[in-house]
Amino acid sequence: MSLPMRDFASTLRDAVTARGLSLDRIRSHLAARGVTVSLATLSYWQTGRSRPERRASLRAVAELEDVLSLEPGALSALLGPVSRGGSRVTGISAFWPTPSVIEDVVEGVDTRWDARLTRISQHDRVFVGPDRDERSYVSRQVLRAEADGPDRWVVIMHLDEHDRPLPVLRPLHNCTLGRVVTRPAEGLLVAELLFRAPLRRGQTVITEHALVNVAPCPPATNYSRKFRRSVHEYVLEVVFAVPPRTCRRVVQDADGVRESFGVRVDEGGSVLGVALRFGPGCYGFEWSW
Repeated sequence: MSLPMRDFASTLRDAVTARGLSLDRIRSHLAARGVTVSLATLSYWQTGRSRPERRASLRAVAELEDVLSLEPGALSALLGPVSRGGSRVTGISAFWPTPSVIEDVVEGVDTRWDARLTRISQHDRVFVGPDRDERSYVSRQVLRAEADGPDRWVVIMHLDEHDRPLPVLRPLHNCTLGRVVTRPAEGLLVAELLFRAPLRRGQTVITEHALVNVAPCPPATNYSRKFRRSVHEYVLEVVFAVPPRTCRRVVQDADGVRESFGVRVDEGGSVLGVALRFGPGCYGFEWSW
C-alpha cells in the first residue's frame, strides 16, 4: 500500500486508519517482532506530540511500516533530522557538497531498501600512488536485513576534481553491478550493487567492491566516508606509496561539528582509523605533501 507523502504524524495516522488496526493490535504485532512500544508512544507519534528519535524507536518505525503494509522507508524517510543524542535519520544527500545534485542522480537507482539494512561493519582500503594520486580503493561491508526483501546496496562516489575521468566500479564478492548513473561534470557516480538473492529478515551479507581510477588519476589529499545512518564498526586504512608530510584524522558529526587530530603514518606507509558505533557523520583523513 502506498500513501501520499506528507509529514510523519499524518502519514502514520492515515496508514493506521487504512489498515483498520487498533493501536493495541499494532503494539501486539510489534511485540511479536521483538519491538516494545507503549500505547501512549504510538498515540503521541500519530498525533505529532512526539516522534521517534532513539535507535530503538527508529527500528520500531521500520517494523511499523511492515505491519501497516507500507512501502519500505514510507515513514522513516519523513523523519529527517532528530535531536542530538538520538540516532538521526538523514536524507540520502546528507554531508555531500551539492545535495540537490545527489538527490537528482539517485532518482535513477533503487534506494528503497536503504532503511532496512543495518550497517554492521565497513572496511575501506585506499591506495595512494607514487605520483601522490588516488589510484583505487576497496570496500568490504557486512549488512543485516531488518525485513524480507533487500536485494541491493547503493554506492555514491564523488570526485573533488571534476575534470578527471570517473572511476570504474568492479564488484568483487557476493554482488554484481546493477544500474549505474554518472554525472561527469559533477564528478559523481551512483551505482547499484545487486546481492545474489534477496535477503530474509535477520540475514547478513558480506559484499566487496573496488573503485579504480582511470589516468590521469585525481590528486590525493583526503578521503572520507559519509554515513547517513549509524555503523557498528568502521575501519579506514590509507596506504601511501610515498608517505605524506603530515596527516590528520577528521571527524564530523550530524550537527556539523568538526574535529581534527594529528596521526602518524606507520613504518609500512599507512594510517589506520577505527570508529565504533559511529554516525551519522563523516570520518576520514586529510594529508599534505
